[in-house]
Amino acid sequence: MKKFLLLALLLSSLFSKAQVNINNILNSVNSTLGNGLSNADITKGLKEALNVGTKNATGKASKLDGYYKNSLIKIPFPSEAKDMRSTLLKMGMKKQVDDFEKQLNRAAEDAATKAAPIFLAAITKMTINDGLTILRGKDDEATQYLKKSTSAELSKQFRPIIAASLKKVQITKYWNPLFTTYNKVPFVKKVNPSLDDYVTQRAIEGLFKLVAQEETKIRKDPAARISDILKKVFGGGK
Repeated sequence: MKKFLLLALLLSSLFSKAQVNINNILNSVNSTLGNGLSNADITKGLKEALNVGTKNATGKASKLDGYYKNSLIKIPFPSEAKDMRSTLLKMGMKKQVDDFEKQLNRAAEDAATKAAPIFLAAITKMTINDGLTILRGKDDEATQYLKKSTSAELSKQFRPIIAASLKKVQITKYWNPLFTTYNKVPFVKKVNPSLDDYVTQRAIEGLFKLVAQEETKIRKDPAARISDILKKVFGGGK
């Protein structure tokens, strides 16, 4: 009988401790989730972070040298034409190659002035099924979700803007002499990449990188949380 009572007391103690641990875990989880934030609040906060990030990113990218002098997003000579670039440099055409690369970036900078409305519309339409997972994810989790969800549509809408910007900076004036000279070299593989497609892809990738930086800033720096919903979602209401 004594053994039974001792066993009962032991089990009761273990269950009591287990319950305390469970309660502590639940309290910790509730605190981590943002003091009872609703999914609607989280979604609103994530979209606001992307809106703010997009406006800041396009503002930076659209400045003179916003692409060209930012090593993170600078658009280089088309990778599929790297042999062409190497050959032209050996032929003493470094200035022409550099001028061409600069104009690629000038086109991206010009197009970035018109990028914000396209990105913001995509953010508005974006459906977030699991905001909590995104909120508790990596520092650029929302940006990566946006990229995955909207890249194809963004590229489709942004391409005509890039094409107009390339025309505006007279890219053919810089490209055609390089293209013509290289394709006259004996035994080389002729190349003629689509500059519209290439710059569109690289320009959008660059903007996503900048948006990711802005999201990280919002997550880590209270001063970057410039609205009540950002403070509520990313700062626990602080």
